[in-house]
Amino acid sequence: FFVTTTTSMGRRMFQSERNANLLIDVLRGYVAARKFKIQDFVIMPDHIHILLTVADGVSIEKAVQFIKGGFSYRLKKEYGYLGEVCQKGFSEVRVQDDESYTSFRRYIAENPMKAGLVDAPDRYPFSFTYLAKKKQ
Repeated sequence: FFVTTTTSMGRRMFQSERNANLLIDVLRGYVAARKFKIQDFVIMPDHIHILLTVADGVSIEKAVQFIKGGFSYRLKKEYGYLGEVCQKGFSEVRVQDDESYTSFRRYIAENPMKAGLVDAPDRYPFSFTYLAKKKQ
């Protein structure tokens, strides 16, 4: 699935390195718990895009609830945040074939460039592409 979810009221909540890294940690935790696999993601200042495959017995709705709820819980517990974190709902599109998969990955990679945040996909620190390159 290609999933997009937005912060409450479009706040630039993920502009903070602390918050973006917390979300990355939440994602890693659920991947380690085998709730889903992540093929790609990008954390923009006010929304996220994730390309993921849910585990058996886990619906896409439950996977997104893990992500949004897990992040919200930790942000409030660890940093005392009191406001709403995520907008209700999310959008998802099922990946149909290799062509749509490639198209979603390109969209994710190019999103920070289109927003004027970086000049190359592998330079945006809150993305799968950047973290994979850094790991090498």
